[in-house]
Amino acid sequence: MSSDRLIVLIAEQLAPRVVELLDDDFDVRQVDGTDRPALLAALHDASAVLVRSATTIDAEALAGAPRLKVVARAGIGLDNVDVAAATARGVLVVNAPLSNIWSAAEHAVALLLATARQIPAADASLRAGTWKRSSFSGIEIADKTVGVIGLGRIGLLVAARMKAFEARVLAYDPYIQPGRATQLGVHLVPLDELLRESDFISIHLPKTPETVGLIGAKELAATKPGTVLVNAARGGLVDEQALVESLRSGHLAGAGIDVYDTEPCTDSPLFGLSNVVVTPHLGASTVEAQDKAGVAVVRSVRLALQGDFVPDAVNVQAGGVVAEDVRPGLSLAEKLGRIFTAIAGGVALRLSVEVRGDIVEHDVSVLQLAALKGIFTDVVEEQVTFVNAPLLARDRGL
Repeated sequence: MSSDRLIVLIAEQLAPRVVELLDDDFDVRQVDGTDRPALLAALHDASAVLVRSATTIDAEALAGAPRLKVVARAGIGLDNVDVAAATARGVLVVNAPLSNIWSAAEHAVALLLATARQIPAADASLRAGTWKRSSFSGIEIADKTVGVIGLGRIGLLVAARMKAFEARVLAYDPYIQPGRATQLGVHLVPLDELLRESDFISIHLPKTPETVGLIGAKELAATKPGTVLVNAARGGLVDEQALVESLRSGHLAGAGIDVYDTEPCTDSPLFGLSNVVVTPHLGASTVEAQDKAGVAVVRSVRLALQGDFVPDAVNVQAGGVVAEDVRPGLSLAEKLGRIFTAIAGGVALRLSVEVRGDIVEHDVSVLQLAALKGIFTDVVEEQVTFVNAPLLARDRGL
């Protein structure tokens, strides 16, 4: 294997096609991302690292990876990646935001149905040799009220599927326009109203400082007796101890849980409750979702390692697809930035990028980013990328 090929590190099991798509052009190496010492050692020479949700790429890991150009998360959530630390080091962070939304939505619906009809408990009872039809009376979804907390891509899919069950759908999301919700046949309401009115509640929020612990003892007490709660989004959004107490008391009829405060999780009070359906974070675990995620991040990794603009990087200010007519201007703007700095003999105090002609029919904001990259390339010690160029400009008063 040629030693001059860039090293791409795969830290978790990904779709087989990922290795196939990378193997011809890169030195593809694999490591167990949960083995911290092994991960840190392997990162030292890596130009790219591909992870799922079990590998933590934090400031320590980034500091020990001087050649790293891109962290690729084969999935949606970025709880395990320190995006701020990566940005400061000029490392791109990419994910696959559309790869598993259908799988995640379907899993949430599966948990809701399995909990409502007590399917796992009934299955276990029958396998144990007992026929107890009267012990497993379920709850219909039709004509009930389903509350969806978080009306992003996955929440929207869950809402649409609940409408197909002829349920009334409420949603809480402070960031969506009421008109958009109305178009979908969803009633946008405050959180307290959703908790009070819903027979089923499904959570679909990212994990942020604002959403951690959003559903605690007070919120669970505000739900109507007999409510079924589903969390297939992120651990920590629901207070697990408060959830256990509500389930034990019988206030909540049941819960379907796919995510936990700490993962991997093999010991939880939830596991001992017969009215709880649990799965080990399987929302994205379908063949199709993993294949889509792998292909998406491979495309981004290739662009990053070629030095090209990566439109779906989460830490690039000028995101979005770059039009074909604009793309040739990226290298031109970067070269002009380098020439500008060379002629000026230092970093300018102010930069103005003016674009004229038919090209302005497209979004050309990325050209300013390219010019910034060029301005700092020859005057700072650290690598300059589309990621950290704005930070360098800010820190130097440009």
